[in-house]
Amino acid sequence: MAETLGTLEELPLDYREAMTAAGVAPLWPMMRNVLPHGAPKPVTKPGFWSYEAVRPLLVRAGELTPVEKAERRVLVLSDPGRGAGAMLATPSIYIGLQLLLPGETAPAHRHTPSAARIIVEGKGGFTVVDGEKLPMEVGDLVLTPGGEWHDHGHEGTEPVVWLDALDLPLFVYLEGSYAEEAPLQAQRNRPDASQVEYLASGLAPARGRGAQVRRYPMMRYPWVRTEAALREMAKWGGEDPVEADFVNPETGEDVLPIMGFTAMMLREGETLRPPLVSSASVFHVVKGHGTSRINGETIAWGPKDTFSAPCFAEIDHHAGEEAFLMRVHDRPLQEKLRFYEERAR
Repeated sequence: MAETLGTLEELPLDYREAMTAAGVAPLWPMMRNVLPHGAPKPVTKPGFWSYEAVRPLLVRAGELTPVEKAERRVLVLSDPGRGAGAMLATPSIYIGLQLLLPGETAPAHRHTPSAARIIVEGKGGFTVVDGEKLPMEVGDLVLTPGGEWHDHGHEGTEPVVWLDALDLPLFVYLEGSYAEEAPLQAQRNRPDASQVEYLASGLAPARGRGAQVRRYPMMRYPWVRTEAALREMAKWGGEDPVEADFVNPETGEDVLPIMGFTAMMLREGETLRPPLVSSASVFHVVKGHGTSRINGETIAWGPKDTFSAPCFAEIDHHAGEEAFLMRVHDRPLQEKLRFYEERAR
């Protein structure tokens, strides 16, 4: 390609007006914007959302707006590169903090985007997905895949807050985003699959010949087991990074088609310098304190904080004490599109 491309202003005015009237535009003035050389030039900027700053606003939202008027009482975490009000934290991932007060219910609906919840605060909350009641404990990952009916309830005595992650931006871009509503679901009289069929890793229910595997056999991943697994990995893994991907227990594939979830443990004093990757990420701090340097910007984080990094960002994580984080990313989507990439630093 030519090193210097022509600009729109170099073209005669009558030619530009004729193109506008015909509904066309020249590619070459826009070429470097849509096909930059060497690597993408993301609009997305590193973001940081302090839970200490956001929580009072969320609590006040509970005072100002009944859940009946909000349906889902959420504060959206907007990408700084696009400004306040942007319905995304990365190009393909929407992030919000949702509040449910004692005794409240959020009505049943289903929608084309998939969603996942990382529980931030409180006890007694639950999600019902296609009749399966999923307890919501701090750190748990709870799935509500696209097209699955789900509602929320609260049987406890204190506010419950969780982090919502949805692949909503992609569906909005494709003009395929919509929802349907229904009455609250009847709940099955049994524990969820994480406590029965998939209680132990490496075990799955016996199936007869030709039996079909459920697409989403387990929709709750309890944090207590995740943390225990990370600790064992740290004990025996030498100096390797301590990370675990959440997978479908029947297939080993990512839990959702577009979004992936990775649990991370940083040992006290440890610094991680991951490779440059083509997927943008959102990090949620479950426990611990530390700092992350993202493209030269230092973020000091603590429990319940959330921060983000654009694609191919230079990231250095440092743990001031033992810390546990959850990373949300779109590697599953990029691998399906066959463009996921990692570059050494």
